[in-house]
Amino acid sequence: MAKTLNYGLIGCGSFGGSHLEALTKMEGVKITAICDKHMKWCNDKKVRYGLEDAVCFDNYEEMLAKMKFDIVTVATSDKAHAGATVAALKAGNNVLCEKPMALFLDECKEMIKAQEESGKLLMVGQVCRFTPGFVKAKEMVDAGVIGELYYVESEYAHDYALIPGVDNWRVDKDREPIIGGACHAIDLLRWIAGNPIETMAYSNHKVLTDWPVNDTTVAIMKFPNDVIGKVFTSVGCKRDYTMRTVLYGTKGTIIVDNTTPYLTLCLEKSTKDGHFADGYFGTGSEREIRHLIKVSLNNHNVAQEHKVMREALLDGKPLMMTGREGAATVAVCRAVVEAAKTGSAVKIEYDF
Repeated sequence: MAKTLNYGLIGCGSFGGSHLEALTKMEGVKITAICDKHMKWCNDKKVRYGLEDAVCFDNYEEMLAKMKFDIVTVATSDKAHAGATVAALKAGNNVLCEKPMALFLDECKEMIKAQEESGKLLMVGQVCRFTPGFVKAKEMVDAGVIGELYYVESEYAHDYALIPGVDNWRVDKDREPIIGGACHAIDLLRWIAGNPIETMAYSNHKVLTDWPVNDTTVAIMKFPNDVIGKVFTSVGCKRDYTMRTVLYGTKGTIIVDNTTPYLTLCLEKSTKDGHFADGYFGTGSEREIRHLIKVSLNNHNVAQEHKVMREALLDGKPLMMTGREGAATVAVCRAVVEAAKTGSAVKIEYDF
């Protein structure tokens, strides 16, 4: 039987609901407190998820002063991540913080300092690392299925026109879409190709013209091992939400996203019996180069995030997404913002 851990949740909006949905289906979970400045949301979530014993708070400082937790999940709006995370760590709690880690690097550094001084765990929920299609794609790259990487690209295409967020939290001069949204795509490419060395970027503002930030950005990046890459971000585009990603190698190409139940593997040719690299795809002829590989659909796999956090806490397994990893993604995002503003190449520093 799974050991029971005591959980607290800060932020009861849509992201908070996703975490509660996952946690209430897991063994060994006792949610003892939930917090949001909108007390109605707390009460609604308490009823919806059958949390009869959970205490509702409208102030996380009060919650942290009155109660102790094994794990606190921070699922607030982006701008509040740093304050809630630092407070939870200083109060002696392990923390799983939603992406992006924070909007500014100084905040990330403060969060890392709080984690190190507390001796507690800090995990950043960059959920693309747990999306089945992306997990399979990385597995195939690491296994050499497509040879040596030479070009990688990803995108964050999401129409924000009708989803500014409660209290318009997305409509904020400090929440650049490249940080609040495309941190997904940037973190994914970092995970697969390594930390980019420098970036050039261009932005414009033609769709969400009443918003205080550019709605479209294209960033070109230089990765280790002479790999080049691109990230496209649009939060006003008229199309389905997706994070389409293409990974080009010397022997083949992988095309994958977070909303399609298969990925596409293209190779120069298959073997006569249709098998390649330990059976990544099924039968085919020598002339076939395109192979569809089924993957599960779970583009917000927060359950796996919590599983990894629990394993780190209970079994001492290493965390994939530490505070420093989360900060590295923010560092790339901030460099892209600077490059777009200055029109110059920006070296990316990972000094935290």
